[in-house]
Amino acid sequence: MSTVTLSPSAREVATADTSHQSSPAVIRSAQDVSRLVNAGAKPGSHARIVIAIALGGVFLDAYDLTSLAYGIKDIARQFALSPVQVGFVASAITFGAILGAAVGGYLTDRIGRYRVFMADMLFFVVAAIAAGLAPNAWVLGGARFLMGFGVGLDLPVAMAFLAEFSRVSGKGNKAAAVAAWCPAWYAATSVCYLLILSLYALLPPAHLGWLWRLTLAFGAVPALVIIAVRSRYISESPVWAANQGDLEGAARILKRTYGIDTVVERDATPVRAPRAATWRNYAVLFNATYRRRTVLAAVIGAASSFGYNAVIFGLPVIIASFLQQGPLTTIVASLALNLLFAFVGGLIGVRTAHSIGAWKMTLFGVALQFVALIGLASIGKPAAPVYVGLAILLLGAYLFGQGFGPGSHSMTYASLSYPTSLRGIGVGLNQTLVRAASTVSLFLFPVLAAALGTKVFWVIALAPLTSLLTLLAIRWEPSGYDVDSEDYADVVAQKAA
Repeated sequence: MSTVTLSPSAREVATADTSHQSSPAVIRSAQDVSRLVNAGAKPGSHARIVIAIALGGVFLDAYDLTSLAYGIKDIARQFALSPVQVGFVASAITFGAILGAAVGGYLTDRIGRYRVFMADMLFFVVAAIAAGLAPNAWVLGGARFLMGFGVGLDLPVAMAFLAEFSRVSGKGNKAAAVAAWCPAWYAATSVCYLLILSLYALLPPAHLGWLWRLTLAFGAVPALVIIAVRSRYISESPVWAANQGDLEGAARILKRTYGIDTVVERDATPVRAPRAATWRNYAVLFNATYRRRTVLAAVIGAASSFGYNAVIFGLPVIIASFLQQGPLTTIVASLALNLLFAFVGGLIGVRTAHSIGAWKMTLFGVALQFVALIGLASIGKPAAPVYVGLAILLLGAYLFGQGFGPGSHSMTYASLSYPTSLRGIGVGLNQTLVRAASTVSLFLFPVLAAALGTKVFWVIALAPLTSLLTLLAIRWEPSGYDVDSEDYADVVAQKAA
């Protein structure tokens, strides 16, 4: 049987059409595996299914973070909580996510993507059921903390799957795959509000106090579905496996998931990536190569999380209290805003990732958010219906800018600023900072909203302004860039030395 030796040019192989490959490719190193992945999977392969399952994990993250939003007022009333206690219950999930992200990022690089993903789904099942049955605020807070730990574990591994099972350039590239986390997130948020709306219509008025419990417990259902299907389609990242020196394992994954036939050169000496997984890799994120990328990703992620969590978690409060609307209008408006603005914006972020790029779309998005928040702060509590409508449109504009801008591309920067050897750690650090910002936001919003009323929008507006200024100072475009080539360039340099 004849064989085809891979070209040494990453760009040439990345643009090669592997769908017409008629003979197996020879694998001599992890770089060869990376080039095959970057070129894209064969039609009909399982790569897209792996991406879909990874997005299912993101769906769970978003659902669990959102599911408490509408019921927080009922919880406060049922458990007689003060605004500070409400802040603690609301932010418990992000406290867990901080710890989970720090640990999950390291474990994703250390023991692999597959094992971490297998484990974190169990957190969602146990925590969702415990939260739905919570007899008091302490148990509820503990269950939400456990749920947050699962969220923190999941996001680094989900982003690794999205980045490492997609091509480097063209339509559907790595940036588009990672950006798809955003519409998946908003789809989950919309499903959450749709479920709340359905339960609100079905439950007798005397039993509406159960609404928040049923909403939280439902989070176990999609987690169980993912657990049921994951073993059939999910496998380890071929690039991660190759970086560990397991070229045979990487070849099997390429065949199973990518539909690509490969032959491992028997006398090839497996060469690992230049970095083993270690806690010291956190320091590498701030070396001369990655420092500016790390700062940019951290600012976009943290600022986006602070503003978004205040708005999306506070949306029922904003509509019900600031805009003085009833429960049904609050639920319907929250659902409509997510579907019509946030979800659509997220789809646009995915579609434009390969053509316009992450930097421009993020810049446009945070600029729109800043304008929208200044408008909301200026309107205050609207008295006339026309101002109520304008305020809702401004909320929609904020969510639309979030969708195609920092919502889509905060993860693009966090995931694609680093090669495979650093990706788990990079996303883990980013998510630790992001969840810290979420914790501050979720804790402060009930307190600031009670003290400042609509003036709280002036405070929230500082978040997109910070992102805007940082983007103008650091112009880094990750879309279409083969960041793994940096790892293999180090390997070549080490061999030459």
